[in-house]
Parts: sequence; C-alpha cells; structure tokens
Amino acid sequence: MSERIFIGVAWPYANGPLHLGHIAGAYLPPDIFARYHRAKGNEVLMVSGSDQHGTPITIRAEQEGKSPAEIVAGYHQQFLESWRRLGISFDLYTTTGTANHAQVAQDLFLNLLGKGYIYRDTVKQPYCPNCRRFLPDRYVEGTCPHCDFAEARGDQCDQCGKPLNAAELVSPRCRVCGTRPQFRDSEHFFLKLTAFRDRLLAWVLKQHHWRPNVLNFTRRYLEEGLKDRAITRDIDWGIPLPLEGYQGKRLYVWFEAVIGYLSASKEWAKKIGDDEKWRLFWQGEAKSYYFLGKDNIPFHTIIWPAMLMGYGGLNLPYDVPANEYLTIEGSKLSSSRNWAVWLPDYLARYDPDPLRYLLSINMPETGDTDFSWREFVRRNNDELVATYGNRAQRVLTFVSRHFDGRVPTCEDLGVEDNRESKNTQPTQLEASCYAILNDVDRLLSQCKFKLAIKMIMTVAQEANRFLEETSPWKVIKEDRPAAARSLYQALKIITQLKTMLYPFLPFSSQKLHEYLGFEGNIEDYGWQWQELPPGQRLLPPEPLFKKLDESLVAEETSRLG
Repeated sequence: MSERIFIGVAWPYANGPLHLGHIAGAYLPPDIFARYHRAKGNEVLMVSGSDQHGTPITIRAEQEGKSPAEIVAGYHQQFLESWRRLGISFDLYTTTGTANHAQVAQDLFLNLLGKGYIYRDTVKQPYCPNCRRFLPDRYVEGTCPHCDFAEARGDQCDQCGKPLNAAELVSPRCRVCGTRPQFRDSEHFFLKLTAFRDRLLAWVLKQHHWRPNVLNFTRRYLEEGLKDRAITRDIDWGIPLPLEGYQGKRLYVWFEAVIGYLSASKEWAKKIGDDEKWRLFWQGEAKSYYFLGKDNIPFHTIIWPAMLMGYGGLNLPYDVPANEYLTIEGSKLSSSRNWAVWLPDYLARYDPDPLRYLLSINMPETGDTDFSWREFVRRNNDELVATYGNRAQRVLTFVSRHFDGRVPTCEDLGVEDNRESKNTQPTQLEASCYAILNDVDRLLSQCKFKLAIKMIMTVAQEANRFLEETSPWKVIKEDRPAAARSLYQALKIITQLKTMLYPFLPFSSQKLHEYLGFEGNIEDYGWQWQELPPGQRLLPPEPLFKKLDESLVAEETSRLG
C-alpha cells in the first residue's frame, strides 16, 4: 500500500550563494529521500523556498547599499538555477515574499493570539545609540552565557545551538558599528512556549525512531525548561502584524519562516488546480519529515510543533533527520573568511553526480564530517569511475560489439526460451544483489543514506569480482554461451545498480537506464528488481563519469580563504 510523504526542507536566507555545508546538511538528503519514495510509488510533496525576511537580508542590503528586495531577487534566482543543475527535485520552491505566505502566517498568528498562546508584554530591547534604532537580534553579537562562545548572535548560539535573547549575551555589541547597545522598553508579542512544555516532552519521548543527536538535544532542552519568546521585532522588512497600531513591527523571522512549510503546501495545491489537496499532507494519513542542519533542531522539534499544537488539526513532525556540520579541509566552514566551496562555483566546473556521491557517502548524519578536494578526486576516480562507471561501460560496449547491439538472446545464452532462464536458480551474485536491494530499501526509509550508498557500492565491487572470475572477454573465443551468460548476469546487476543509485546519482542513473535500452524516466520503473529482457536493444554507451586530474586538488584548495 502506498504512503503519503510530506518533506519540508529548511529555507535558506537569500543573502548569499549556497555552499557545500548547506547541501550536505539540508538539501541533498531530502532529495535522495524524495526520489526514493517517488520510485516506490508513494505520493510525495517536497517544499521549501528562499527566506526573504531574515535580518541577514537587511544586513547584506546595508553592506551593499541595496534594498532588501534587490538582494533577495538575485539570490532567489541563483538558488533556482543551483537546484536545477544539482538535481534537487522540489515539488515547489517558493519564497516568503508571496501574498499567500503572508496570509497564512498572519492567520496562524491571529489563531494563536485568539487562543491565548500569544500575548503582549513590554520588554527591554537592544537599542544602538550610535545607529539610532532598535536592533533585531541578529544585529547584536556577544558571548554566549551557556558555552562562552565569543561570536554568539542575539537569537542563537552557533556553538552550542541554544536559542537566545539579545539580553542574555555577555558583553553585547552592535554588529554594524560595535557600540554596546542600551536596553529600552518596547512592546512586543510573545509565543507562550511554557504552555506547551509538558505536551511537547510527552510527545518527544515517544519518538524512538529519531536520530539520537536530535532526540537527546530536544529532550535535554525541554527538561531544562522553556521560556516564552518574542515573535515580533522593530523592523520595517517582513510580514506586518495584522493588527491596528503596530505599523512599525513585523513578525519575527524565526516564527514566520517555519510557517512557510504550510504556506508552500497551500501554494502548491493552488498551482496544480486543487486548492484543498494540501490537506492530504497536513490533516490526512501522512508522515511529515523535516530536513535541516543541527543549528535548526529546536525550531523544528520544539517551536514549530508547539505552534502546530496550538493551532490544532495539523500533523506534527514524524521525523526530523537533522545533520551535523560539514567542515572544509579540516577547518570549520566560514562564509566571512571565504573558507567554503560555493555551489555555483562547483557547478561551473564539475558535474553534479560526483559531488552528490561524495556528500552522500560522507554525509554528516551522526557527527561532523570533512570535505577535501583530495578525497573528492580519489572517490571520483577510484570508486565512481573505476569501480562502477568504467566497468558498466565496458560490459555494455562488449555486449554491443559481440551480440549485435542487444542484450544476449536465449539462443546466445544457450537456453530454449526466456522462461527457462527465469526458472533457473538465481546465482549467488543475484541473490546477494536482491538482498541488498531490500536492505537499501529499509535504510532509505529510515533516512540512513550514508550506510545505504556504502552498501550499494558493495554490489558494484561484487560484480567486478564476478567478471574477473568469469572473464567473458577471454571466454567468448572458446565458449560463447558461457560468456553470454556471464555478461547477461553482469547486465542484470548493472540494471539493479542504476535503480538503487538513482536517488543518489540521478543524472548518471538516467543515462545508464537509457543505455540499457529502457525508455522514459527511470523513476517510473519503480523501486523493485527489474528484469532485463533478452534481445532488448542497447544504446551506444558513453562514459558515465570523467576521470579527474590530480592537479585540481592544489588548484581548488588555493581558492579557499
């Protein structure tokens, strides 16, 4: 029976190009998951969009002397192009700048306000006497009171991951001019998180399928106790409050952005001409998965679920498979120091699948992992090219040359008809491949992508050993049927490899799908053992992957910093 799967993907700030930390942490994993479920025949909705209202936008706009709208327009288009070229297959990638998103966010605000889960209070807000304005939290930096990290922001510490208020920072300073802010009275609206603490803890303790890092972080945070959080800010860029008398205030981005999952789902439903279809993913029998980096865990396991509980009638997250961080050449990624590999730069010089492969087999699922150009070249040349791509191309080329461009026929195989070949006992290689296909199915359903692709590559290695043992390129001179049977076995395993690797390597898998003589989209053939009909016409194969020169390691490393 098919399932209904909702996939919410973290919304990147449209204030700079995407880098590999973004991709490994939040954007490649959901695409693998979505492609797998679509191939399974499940109904998938994967949404995200560019976050246009965060203070990182206004900071970048001030730095460049542009309007926030100019900043977000340029980067949003860049994001769309990056998703297309990397193969990130959103059902809808939108922005928080739509009228639809504003309406949905304001509706949720009014709903929670009417139920008493949002209240007004006068609080001390940071005010920079030099800049002569109240400072949104990201305009304030200082030392974290929990872990002593010296560059914590006024909304969150990137070192320990804990949400903060600017007033909690030790030695706070204005990010723009460095002046120590004053704290002045300002009326704001607060989300009453304290009202949800017990319900959230009871719910979280039932999530035994969550990753240990996500579950432990969330449980510890809840057990320490929650604080109500302000959800408005004194700023003129963002979604206005739907109330009279508050023209100078906007919904704070951490409250508003997570509502994008719901607003994007409604926008998607309108775009496909079925305004109510979003309900199937939010109110029906559906599992909701949220993919993000570990710095966003509390917003998706505590704050967003609390908002959903308060609103009522909407599905809570089923899983939040957050990833840890990706370092670059052994050092923490830093945009300000240009210690990053920028996705547009990568895509301008290299193919997408080698990057997808490295980030998949080195995915930071349970701990930080490192990207290095040397490892990129090694895995591309030794694993994608030598172990998988070249061997697949060699088999296809040899079969095409010696068997009239077709999969070996029953006559070639030395059997009377296709039924005879099907009724024979599966070889050890086939049995192993079939078992791994089922194991990979289970691992992908559990969001264990790193282990899944490692297991798939063992099939390629086994197929190579089989070909070395049977040596059809030599045997064909003395025993053509034996060589044909060996090659047919290899072709059948290659057919399963293109299925299993499709979620990870969609571009090369589609090519291989066509080289093997299959028509249409590989996804339409399903996640299952695929038979390869004897006599099926093959297409002349081209190399699936390019061998990379070792010299690029020094060249690319020199670009860092």
